[in-house]
Amino acid sequence: MSNKITELFNIKYPIIQGGMVWCSGWELASAVSNAGGLGLLGAGSMHPDVLQEHIQKTKKVTSKPFGVNVPLLYPEIDRIMQIIIEEKVCIVFTSAGNPKIWTKHLQDNGIKVAHVIANTKFALKCVEAGVDAIVAEGFEAGGHNGREETTTMCLIPHIRKMINVPLIAAGGIGSGKAMAAAIALGADAVQVGSRFAAAKESSCHDVFKQLIVKAKEGDTKLSLKKLAPTRLLNNEFYQKVLDYEIKGASADEFAELLGKGRAKKGMFLGDAQEGELEIGQVSAMIDKISSAKEIIDEMVSEYNSVVARMSNASF
Repeated sequence: MSNKITELFNIKYPIIQGGMVWCSGWELASAVSNAGGLGLLGAGSMHPDVLQEHIQKTKKVTSKPFGVNVPLLYPEIDRIMQIIIEEKVCIVFTSAGNPKIWTKHLQDNGIKVAHVIANTKFALKCVEAGVDAIVAEGFEAGGHNGREETTTMCLIPHIRKMINVPLIAAGGIGSGKAMAAAIALGADAVQVGSRFAAAKESSCHDVFKQLIVKAKEGDTKLSLKKLAPTRLLNNEFYQKVLDYEIKGASADEFAELLGKGRAKKGMFLGDAQEGELEIGQVSAMIDKISSAKEIIDEMVSEYNSVVARMSNASF
């Protein structure tokens, strides 16, 4: 299964694990990389010293390539990037900011750079910035989303027509069938978040993992649009957000409601009611907690079956 992305990142399968806050620690990243995908550490929920510890632990248990996902709005971004360079991390996925600021500096230090976007406008800005790959994320995804609310099935072919840079599809992908569909639409690889959030090696709380498994169709909602559109699992905190939306609350009022540490409270500490539980629509299709290797093996097997079936189909 060789293509632009597997060659770019030197991985076996074109499957990238999302660098999700509170889920993507060294155990998950190393397990994904050891299974043939690309594991990512989620720097968005780590102080610089914690990230350095996770990088060092990852290097001890895998010789395979792995990377770090870095939200560019991070308050300690300079130190984060310094650590990444010092620790000789070979791949960085950036998001939530201007890719021009860090891409060349990282590349000058031998690091491959991918940037996450949700529309064609910013995909073209990524090309201008010279990124090595682009992650196009549809609004089915968990966590922070694009304001356009474009689905993955619409987003990927549109961006593919506009760019020649290696393209990674994200949002709503948790199976080999979805992987085959994304590649058919023009993607070179897929980024999988929610499915790995519920993996055995995920660093999030077991309570959150069980809620992912129990989630049904319609149980996730795109909310907090006056701050940054975020897909959440429906719980008591989400209902408070919904009440604020119905009342027409201001951005400042939403920020006060959200406060600090709300995602940590829900995803890492396991507060099922008052915590912010970021997860994608594909959670409705996740019915068990599996290891990272089991997830990748299942996706690859299903992908190969779909491709074989489709190759025999004609009209």
